Amino acid sequence: MTDNSANVGRRRFLVGSTTAVGAAGVVGAAVPFVGSWNPSAKARAAGAPVRIDISRLQDGEMLGPIPAWRGRPIFVVKRSEALLAALNEDPDRLADPDSQEPEQPAYAQNEYRARRPDVMVLVGLCPHLFCSPTPHIELKAQPFDEEWRGGFFCPCHGSRFDLAGRVYSGSPSSRNMEVPPHSFEDDNVLIIGIDEETVA
Repeated sequence: MTDNSANVGRRRFLVGSTTAVGAAGVVGAAVPFVGSWNPSAKARAAGAPVRIDISRLQDGEMLGPIPAWRGRPIFVVKRSEALLAALNEDPDRLADPDSQEPEQPAYAQNEYRARRPDVMVLVGLCPHLFCSPTPHIELKAQPFDEEWRGGFFCPCHGSRFDLAGRVYSGSPSSRNMEVPPHSFEDDNVLIIGIDEETVA
């Protein structure tokens, strides 16, 4: 004669342990699935505004190390009076001197392409094929173009930009360098990615 109480106990143990293991498996499978609905910390950071201290930036200098916003380099240059005066030396050589492209913010549609004339803020990529142009902040004739006295030069395909990121006619790039949305928290703090017109 068999002991039914022992069999009942074994059955309960097996059913209970199988249920527990199965439930753990369901939870284990669900956690990554539910987690995929929420953006990762890296994804959140990629679009978040970036605050930059520019208090030590001197006339004629570009901020370094180069900050990034949304995975793109941001060029920040403090322009001296001499650099600002050079912007209007030869506007006829520029393809779009007034930055009329629709993707530019309204405050970039001037000769300085900036909220503050002395602080230039650009996405540090050539609009042609998104190479990173080399900055030439000092005003002097360049060996590859004696009439060009500084700005940004893309070594990949030869596009030239002035010290406001405006492209020279005849360059492979047909557009000016991009001005990102930006604003100033105060005289010394620049915010990339947010401004009065746009929340990025």
